[in-house]
Amino acid sequence: MQLQQVLLNLITNAIDSMVAEGEPRILDVQSSIHEDGRIKLLVADTGAGVHPHDVTRIFDPRFTKKSDGMGMGLSICRLIIEAHNGEIWLTQNQPQGAVFQFVLPADNALSAST
Repeated sequence: MQLQQVLLNLITNAIDSMVAEGEPRILDVQSSIHEDGRIKLLVADTGAGVHPHDVTRIFDPRFTKKSDGMGMGLSICRLIIEAHNGEIWLTQNQPQGAVFQFVLPADNALSAST
């Protein structure tokens, strides 16, 4: 359930970031095996992206760029991923948007889905 919440939050944020953007609006969700054998999930969008000076604090509690946001979603995502011995990070999408990725040990991801 926790990992589903992470995915739901990342996908909802991606959709929200594309509302005010022009075409194309592309949401890409992928899973794969990371080079170290962990499971990797990716949520990419062509939305507004994250300003470079906000990248280092995007996962901080109470940090938000949404007018109605509380700034807890991404910090909770990070706590959940780290509680499952994983890592989460952000990169910029090209030509615009954001890419959130996280990796989890395969045994944690499998046991969390049952």
